[in-house]
Amino acid sequence: MVRPANLKDIQFTALRGRVACFIENKTFTNFIIAIIIANAAVLGLETDASVMTRYSDVLVRLDEIALAIFVVELMLKLFVYRLDFFRQGWNVFDFVIVGIALIPASGPLAILRALRILRVLRLVSVVPSMRRVIAALLHSIPGMASIMAVLLIIFYVASVLSTKLFGQTEEFAMFFGTIGASMYTLFQIMTLEGWSEEIVRPVMEVYPYAWVFFIPFIITTSFAVLNLFIGIIVDAMNIIHEKDEYKGPERRKNNIISGDEIIALQREIAELKELIREKS
Repeated sequence: MVRPANLKDIQFTALRGRVACFIENKTFTNFIIAIIIANAAVLGLETDASVMTRYSDVLVRLDEIALAIFVVELMLKLFVYRLDFFRQGWNVFDFVIVGIALIPASGPLAILRALRILRVLRLVSVVPSMRRVIAALLHSIPGMASIMAVLLIIFYVASVLSTKLFGQTEEFAMFFGTIGASMYTLFQIMTLEGWSEEIVRPVMEVYPYAWVFFIPFIITTSFAVLNLFIGIIVDAMNIIHEKDEYKGPERRKNNIISGDEIIALQREIAELKELIREKS
């Protein structure tokens, strides 16, 4: 589960400590994951008209039960962490997703019922491995932005060239008649979707040396630039993984106690106090 970054500074009362142990327990986490997956299946079944005809009441009831569980979960976390709950981005994400599902979806707002499927995205905040993937994507944004800028320049130059070279023929005006049409056509070529039979070969029948333009473009965009995207994301994931690996030793080095350790210590202190009272 997601904890506030400053959990070590929270002073739990006996009741809040017990509730914190409950919501941070792995069993409770797995239960929430199971509810999210089951709720996603229910929402999928609701798109089938024949299933809704026979089991409409059951599916609606199951959806309401799942939503109630999510609301209770958030209320427990708010009770434990109070305002510290909103200092963690993933908690705010869960709060917004569940809040959208609570908006009355009747009349003109009926379209909001479709947004209930957003609850499936809570898997991202609950499953640690998914959170690492999102963290890696966010970490790679600066590098990806630079590559996108380079790719945009390549596309612009190639679009101007292709419009000048091939757009003058009426036969290819749909593909290269304007810079916008050329950019769309070049994007299709970059994805390698029907690029040869639908675009390049017909052009080469009129312009035999058109391959001199298209082959370098495909190599540059499809194989070089796009692979840079993959490389940056993989590098970011490695960095996030290394941070997770050294998180434990670094925490001990800096004398930082995790939330689980605080809760365990509080539980042991409470047990010792109880034992001392019994002996007294």
